[in-house]
Amino acid sequence: MSWLTELARPEIQTLKAYEHAVWEPGLVRLHANELPWRQSNDRSQAGLNRYPEPHPHELTAALARFYGVPPEWLLASRGSDEAIDLLVRSYCRAGEDAILISPPTFGMYGVAARVQGAEVLTAPLQRESGYDCDFAALRAQCTDQVKLVFLCSPNNPTGNRFDAQAIADLARELEGRALLVIDEAYVEFAEAPSLVSRLESLPGLVLLRTLSKAYALAGARCGALIAHPDIVALLRKVIQPYALTQLTIEAVFAALEPQAIADAHAHRATIKTERARMADALKSHKCVRRVWPSEANFLLVDFDDAGAALQRAHGVGVLVRDLRAALKPAQALRISIGSPEQNQQLLASLA
Repeated sequence: MSWLTELARPEIQTLKAYEHAVWEPGLVRLHANELPWRQSNDRSQAGLNRYPEPHPHELTAALARFYGVPPEWLLASRGSDEAIDLLVRSYCRAGEDAILISPPTFGMYGVAARVQGAEVLTAPLQRESGYDCDFAALRAQCTDQVKLVFLCSPNNPTGNRFDAQAIADLARELEGRALLVIDEAYVEFAEAPSLVSRLESLPGLVLLRTLSKAYALAGARCGALIAHPDIVALLRKVIQPYALTQLTIEAVFAALEPQAIADAHAHRATIKTERARMADALKSHKCVRRVWPSEANFLLVDFDDAGAALQRAHGVGVLVRDLRAALKPAQALRISIGSPEQNQQLLASLA
């Protein structure tokens, strides 16, 4: 047993996975208590009256090809949220273990840990240096309790990316002690590639990817955890069978078609262009104090009065994210980059 497995909860190490119904779709299915008829409005390819593949091997293989890894290095999940939850439930004992995060960051890391009864330790980002990661503080806070260290790069809600070599160095230092989980939900919008090429040399590195952002499948809920096969095999025992619906599976296959990928690349280029245009335009408004540099599909913006800006945007039918509570005392809003027309609508509200 490798340290990647020994680090997990003892109950998970010895867990026997649920034995689902046999998956042989070419045979008459009288073994899974399904109804033999489709609903009249069912337009799916396989039929929603049937359970989907319990652990979708063809989908896993397709995603693995897409991300450039062997299939045994990838676990398909219901967005990144499920992967985060699986990691915390598998590696953290309630009342004993902890995760380490660098706020302000994605809130689900802390939520998943608190649901599990794990402690949440913090090494805050450094606002004075552009919300950069304080790797020295992370090392200092990484006690024997910590089993998982979460970093989001590019980070949500600040939009900045952390140094790849510093991440690799930290993962190497944590070997045998904790997993380093890098959430790459926004990496397609960044100016540097994914850390996927580092996985083979860093067994304790875990990457989270999603089709929700750059590939327009937020409503389908499909993500991927990419990690050493020992980690993937452990989590595969914990994930629920039939986690990904038939509609999601079909939507993902459609999204991975060459034309759909080409369309996604074109949309991503538009988002990058609009991100730069929006940043310049927002800086010219008197009500804006600062526009933070971003490598994601959003901008973090400090206002003189964020509440007033929020109301003005809402008044013209535009929603932006209020971050005043999360980034106290900053008067900050997070603005997703929309279509050129939507972006212009927001700018007009601030004029």
